[in-house]
Amino acid sequence: MQRHPIRQNARVLTASLVGTAVEFYDFYIYATAAALVIGPLFFPRESQSAQTLLAFMTFGLAFFARPVGAIAFGHFGDRVGRKSTLVASLMLMGGSTVLIAFLPTYAMAGWIAPALLCLLRFGQGFGLGGEWGGASLLAVENAPPGWEARFGSAPQLGAPVGFLFANGLFLLLSHWLSDADFAAWGWRIPFLASAVLVALGLWIRLKIGETPAFREAMEHAPPPSVPIGQLMRHHAGAVIAGTAGVVACFAIFYLATTSSLNFATTQLGYSKQDFLAVQLGANTFLAVGIVLAGWWADKAGAVKVLGTGAALTVLVGLGFGSGLGSGSLPVVFATLSLSLLVMGLVYGPLGGWLPTLYPVPVRYSGISVAFNAGGIIGGALAPFAASWFAGVGGTPALGLFLTIAGALTFFGVRFAPRLSSSR
Repeated sequence: MQRHPIRQNARVLTASLVGTAVEFYDFYIYATAAALVIGPLFFPRESQSAQTLLAFMTFGLAFFARPVGAIAFGHFGDRVGRKSTLVASLMLMGGSTVLIAFLPTYAMAGWIAPALLCLLRFGQGFGLGGEWGGASLLAVENAPPGWEARFGSAPQLGAPVGFLFANGLFLLLSHWLSDADFAAWGWRIPFLASAVLVALGLWIRLKIGETPAFREAMEHAPPPSVPIGQLMRHHAGAVIAGTAGVVACFAIFYLATTSSLNFATTQLGYSKQDFLAVQLGANTFLAVGIVLAGWWADKAGAVKVLGTGAALTVLVGLGFGSGLGSGSLPVVFATLSLSLLVMGLVYGPLGGWLPTLYPVPVRYSGISVAFNAGGIIGGALAPFAASWFAGVGGTPALGLFLTIAGALTFFGVRFAPRLSSSR
C-alpha cells in the first residue's frame, strides 16, 4: 500500500517547517523586545520617543538586509542547491540571534552597544533573506502533483509555531520576573533559547537530500552564472507582482503583533501580560487560516485564495483600529483573531503560488527577492505607518495601512504573469 504523501515526505516537511519556525521565533522575540526594552537599554535616555523610534529602526534594519540576503542565498540556492544553502542561512540567522543575548547595553558600552546590535540585526535579516524561499522550495519541489499548495503551506505553519514559542516565553517571563529583572537580564533569555531551535533545525536539515526539481534542472542545463541577472532580465514583471502579492501578509502580522503590542501597552493602557495572552490565543487562528488556505488553494487555485484574502484584508483594515481601541479585551481578541485568520489566507498559499512565477534555474532567487522585498513594504513600514495614521486620524485609523496593503496584494496577484508549468 502506498503511503500518504505527508507521511512519505514527513522529514522534508518538518525540515521546512522548523526553519521558518526559527525565523519567526527570532524575528518576533526581537520585535517584542523592541516594543518593550530595546529602546531604553540600547539608546540614550534623553527622549523616550526617540528611544522608541530608534528601537523600531533597528527592527526595520533587518527587513532591508533581507533582500541583500535573498540575492546572496538565492545565487547559491540556484547554483549549488537548496539543501546546503538552507543550512548556511539557518546558521547565520540563528547565530546572530543567540549573540544578541550577550550584548552590552548602552549604560555598559555607550554607542558600541547599539552598533553591535545593528550589526547582529543585519546578520539576522541577511540570513533570513535566504530562509523562507529555500524552505518553501524544499516543500513544493518535493510535493506530489495536486499537493503543491498544501506542501507549500508547511513552511508557513512555522509562523504560528514560532510565534507560540516566542509569545509564550515572554508571557511566562512576565509572570516570573519583575519589570526590573526583565529589563536587567530577563530579556536575554528568549535570544539564548533560540540556540535549541537552531540546533534542532540543523539536525533535521542535514538528514535530507536535494529536491527532484533542482536535480532534474541541473541534468538538462548548467545553472545560470548570475541568477539574479537572468531573473531581472527575463522575469522583472513577475518579481514586481510577487513583491506586491506578499505585502498584505507582512502588514497583518506586524500590525497585529509588534505594533499593536506597543500601541496597546503604551497608549491604550492594557497590561503587558493581558495583551500577550490575548495575542497568544489569537495566534491559533493564524494556524487555522494557513491550513484552510493550503487545502483550498489545491482545490480552487492559489490565485483565488490569495485574492479573497487580499480583499478581506482591505475590510479588516477599516475596523482594526476601532477594535483594538475598544477598551474590551474580548473585542480586542476578536479583532486580532479575525486579522490573523485573514493573514492565513494571504500567507498560506504563498509557498505554492510564488514558485509558479519563475522557472527552476532562477526560482530560489525569484521567490526570495519577491518575498523579502514585500517584507520591506509590508513589515518594516508597518510600525511607522500605523503610528502615522493613528497620529493623523486617531486610534480608528490605526489599521488603514492594512487597507492599502490588501489592495496592493490584490492587484499583484491579479496581474501576475504565470509560467505554463510550476515544476
